[in-house]
Amino acid sequence: MEKKCPTVYVDADSCPVKEEIAQLASDFSVPAIFVASYAHATSNPLYLQWEWRYVDSDREAADLFIMNHAKKGDIVITQDIGLASTLLLKGVYVLSPRGILFEEKDIQTALDIRYIKSKARARGIYGKGPSPFSDEERKRFVNALSAILLEMPGPGLPGGQER
Repeated sequence: MEKKCPTVYVDADSCPVKEEIAQLASDFSVPAIFVASYAHATSNPLYLQWEWRYVDSDREAADLFIMNHAKKGDIVITQDIGLASTLLLKGVYVLSPRGILFEEKDIQTALDIRYIKSKARARGIYGKGPSPFSDEERKRFVNALSAILLEMPGPGLPGGQER
């Protein structure tokens, strides 16, 4: 039985690498589904060639859509550690827009840090927030997603080469 080609799901509301995802999905001939709230609907022609699923603006609506649709072997691009932890249990590859591949061995630590930071925020202690998105992180993301896609079953390699 032939393995299916993975689908790339994108938690798209605040994703800074949508163009890179669209290009790589095209290069590797894999389907990409961008999931965003109606408040973040796009008319950018570059993105419209891809499937967009719009969900309510509720805080977890995009996460729930992705959680309910991603299957083992699919790839999800998200910054959400809680969503990542759930998807890892399903056998989904989870990659942050900064090029960090979430792994089961590290996810509990990431969840613990998130919890500690949320408790501090509840007490009025605020950190600096995330650092600005850099070109180096963009390159790391492209390399990481390319590496995952190179390992996947599918119609072909970039440029029409056979796997």
